[in-house]
Amino acid sequence: MTLEIDGTLAERVVELRRAIHRRPELGFEEHATAALVERELDSLKIRHRRVAATGVIGYIEGAAPGRVAALRADMDALPIVERTGLSFASEIEGKMHACGHDAHTAMLLGAARVLVGMRATMRGSVVLLFQPAEEGPGGALPMLEEGALDAPPVDAIAMLHVDSRLEVGTIGVAAGPVNAATDELYLTVRGRGGHGGYPHTAVDALPAAAATVLALQNVVARETDPLASAVVTIGTIAGGYRSNVIADEVSLSGTLRSHDPAVREALVERVARIAAGIAAAYGVESEVRIVRGYPAVINDAPLAEAFASFVGERSSLRVEAPPATMGGEDFAYFAQRVPGLLIRLGVRSESAGATHPGHSALFRIDEAALPFGVETLVLFTQCAQESRDRESD
Repeated sequence: MTLEIDGTLAERVVELRRAIHRRPELGFEEHATAALVERELDSLKIRHRRVAATGVIGYIEGAAPGRVAALRADMDALPIVERTGLSFASEIEGKMHACGHDAHTAMLLGAARVLVGMRATMRGSVVLLFQPAEEGPGGALPMLEEGALDAPPVDAIAMLHVDSRLEVGTIGVAAGPVNAATDELYLTVRGRGGHGGYPHTAVDALPAAAATVLALQNVVARETDPLASAVVTIGTIAGGYRSNVIADEVSLSGTLRSHDPAVREALVERVARIAAGIAAAYGVESEVRIVRGYPAVINDAPLAEAFASFVGERSSLRVEAPPATMGGEDFAYFAQRVPGLLIRLGVRSESAGATHPGHSALFRIDEAALPFGVETLVLFTQCAQESRDRESD
């Protein structure tokens, strides 16, 4: 049986997406978005509750007992000035839905509408997770701490993420690591200031900082397996007072990215060792601080295989296995608790101008992809709820 999304539902999803897009809200500020979600769930007579301040969880109970599938959508925007020129562009200065979370929320609401209509034949339940603050500081853990996957106990979970690498009508389903762990690096180099004309009387922190930046490139280039995914990026460097003053302190910040937990730990150790070695060589002091970010998203392999096969049997959607990215996603915490899938939704379209990557001020999606996203979410719930029947055959 092929699932069809009718035109009325597709129009409603577009309407919801545009309403959210016009009024973007940053992490844990999603009060208006959460209220919109609650109104929509109320109209569908879906029981729901607030969690994590601005998060919403909805519950759809089927007519018969069975497995519990969870669907997660993030709701927050980014601090970016929109430059798309869309008729429904952001009306909030300095904030923009530049990563597709408006679409994620609208598609989950669309899927909820479809699933409510299937209650009479549904074996099991569906938990709808509308999450705040994915872009930071992170809403997944607070939702988990308030029992997002516990009552009822969830058997499998999925999320959609729009992807400008994939054409409309395509979804991406891959097993194993699909997003990276994201740790922040803060490094301070301390010397002794002095007059720029008498460098021998001071200890210059700037050359030591520059040498540290260059040496850190060896962490990936020479100390990490070439077949392993790893990134060490220094994004900022700040120090000094004026042209004739020796800098006494320089601050650097950057990001460490990895897919393998062992590589993640090795990056931290190697950065600290190299920074200490350069400091000793230059006669300065260095301090390294690592702020742990999201872990890598690891898609459950059996679930990925089962879902890709299920879609192939039930839908005309094209299924690809795109390569992993080095972006972060706090969906990782959900996928650590129960089998999970981060599914990519193709939104790329040259004719619609949907070619720019996420986090760009020009980012846009082809809204023709939205019904495919609704279909994908519904198909996942069917796959997750029917898997026990297939296992018992």
